Order: sequence, then C-alpha cells, then structure tokens
Amino acid sequence: MSIFENTPETHETSVPHVPSLATSQTPPQAPSSSTTPENPQRAMQLAQRMRDHFAQGLVGQEDLRESLILTLIAGGHILIESVPGLAKTTAARLLASGVSGTFKRIQCTPDLMPADLVGTQVFDFATQKMVTQIGPVHANIVLLDEINRSSAKTQSAMLEAMAEGATTIGGERMPLPQPFMVIATQNPIEEEGTYNLPEAQMDRFMMKAVMTYPTAEQEVAMLSMLGTRESDTVAYDNGTVQPLSLSDITYLRRAARTVHISDEVKKYVVDLVATSRAAGNHPIKGLSSLVRLGASPRASISLIRVAQAQALISGRDYVIPEDVKSHVHDVLRHRILMTFEALADNITADQVIDTLIDTVPVP
Repeated sequence: MSIFENTPETHETSVPHVPSLATSQTPPQAPSSSTTPENPQRAMQLAQRMRDHFAQGLVGQEDLRESLILTLIAGGHILIESVPGLAKTTAARLLASGVSGTFKRIQCTPDLMPADLVGTQVFDFATQKMVTQIGPVHANIVLLDEINRSSAKTQSAMLEAMAEGATTIGGERMPLPQPFMVIATQNPIEEEGTYNLPEAQMDRFMMKAVMTYPTAEQEVAMLSMLGTRESDTVAYDNGTVQPLSLSDITYLRRAARTVHISDEVKKYVVDLVATSRAAGNHPIKGLSSLVRLGASPRASISLIRVAQAQALISGRDYVIPEDVKSHVHDVLRHRILMTFEALADNITADQVIDTLIDTVPVP
C-alpha cells in the first residue's frame, strides 16, 4: 500500500502504472569498440577477487560488500550506518586490505581537530623553516570511524578532500594520492556526544549503506569461522587472495567511465531524481508534505556512475534500467530529507524511494 494514499489531493497527476522489465525495450546496442571497456572479462575477474577477499573475513552482508566495491570503482565515497557490532569497521578494513594501496583509520572524537585530519605546518629548528606534516587523510583509502562524533568544524574539513581530491595546508594545496576513497561509519544510537552530518557533507557521499542483522545461519557460520582463527580479530593481510594493485583500480575506474548509457536511461535517472523534489514528468501526490528537500543533481551523477560500475562488473558495456534500480536506495536515501510530519508518522526515505521506483516508468 502506498504511503501517499491518505495524503491531501493536489494538482499533480496520479501514479502511473510501471511496466515490468520483461516488457521493456531491448537493451541499447553497444557503441563502437573504441569507447567500450578494453576487457569486460577482466573487470568481472577483478570484482570477483574482491568478493573472495571479503569472504575470508566477513559472513553475509552481500549488499554492503557490493556497495563498497561499486563505490570504489565509481570513484566515490560511502557512508555506512548500523547499530554497533555489525562489522562496519571490519568491512571497511577488508576492502582496504584487498587493495595494494595506503590505508589510514581515523577514530573520530569530539576533540578531533581539522589539523589532525589534513595535517599542519611545524617549525623545523634545524632548517629554520616551516615544514609541512601531512595528515592521515593523505592515503588511498581512509576510514573515518564514527564520523558523527567529530565536530562540525572537523567534518567540514573533509569537504575539500572528498570533493576536490586535495587539501590545503598553510595556504599550500596538497593533492591526495589516487585512487582516493573515504569510508565513513556512524551508528544511529548513542546520540549523546554526536553531531549530525550537515546536508552538504551528506551529499558528498555517493552512497549510504544501511547494515542489518545477519540471519541465524549467517551468525552460526560467523561463530564457526572463529574456530579457525588464533584471535577474534580478523587477520586482514593473511588471506590467500592476492590484493588488487592500484593500477587494477585505475583500470576499473577508467573502464567504468566508458560504459555506454542510452538517452532513455539518462532520462529515467533524471526523472527519478526530479520526482524526489516534486518535479519531473511524474509528480507524486502529497510528496511535498513529506519531503522537505529532495535529491540534488549530484544524485543523478552518482546514479549514473554506480550504474556504469554495476554494468561493468556484470560483463556488459552498456547500462540497463536494472543497474540503476538495484542501487537507487543507497544513492538517494541520505539525500532525501523528510519533514517533521513524516518523521512523526514513521515514514522513511526508503519508503519514498520505493514510491519513486513504482511511479517513474521504466524505459
């Protein structure tokens, strides 16, 4: 049942019927070989190696694993949210250990300062000059553990790094190593001593993954895995799967950008995002009373990039609507801000996204 059935009627049109993928048009023809990925099979093999590496230390959480892999390939950043104890940090460390690059973990606390992240300048008495000391954010993969425990000033210091791929220390612009990715975690409880992420910071994350409790079978498998370890701590670097090189990640990112996107799929993405802000060709009745801020055009870019990455690791050189739909919740849920009335009625952004998917026709 739609969450909008009992909302006051407005001038918008009613929700249209959504055609199934079985009756949708034939996937677009692949473009010329000069613009397609060099070797789709190689991309599939590299993605499978990352999955195999995850399986050595994490049971279940397939959705989170895929979100992490796609965000890395798409060149974005990801925010992971769950209650404590569901292996948020473990998943982030597993991704980092599956790539032969530099990794830094930053435990966010209320007294963490911007200079603790990006670095600072200190006076060297030996040379009588100021020397730049770069901070831990200068790594290929950076884990910001419990990011909502850091102050707003510290959170904003990450904006330049996430958006521009560089930091500024003492007036000098310092490029970050490439590839670069931020994995941030937060938990929705223990609100004391936390600071909500500002909307501008949230929008910088390509995806927001929400972890759920494992099934009983998965939890038994997790306990069984403990019998093969000498310690309860995961040995991230002692696996049998060879990590991907930085050149492998660069190849995946470059290849993903060459995946073909038809005009119909582009219009579908734009219509999904525009509908979230009470615009587009298929407005939803009563949406404005529940959503105070819809997704920005940056969400359209993120949806396209994630869909390209999904198509690539699926062995295709073109995007189909399923590539978009499969991760639309992760891309949009943190970009749709609900009104107080919606929060009081326990209506979530995921429910709104479900309605968006049902409303906007699939090409």
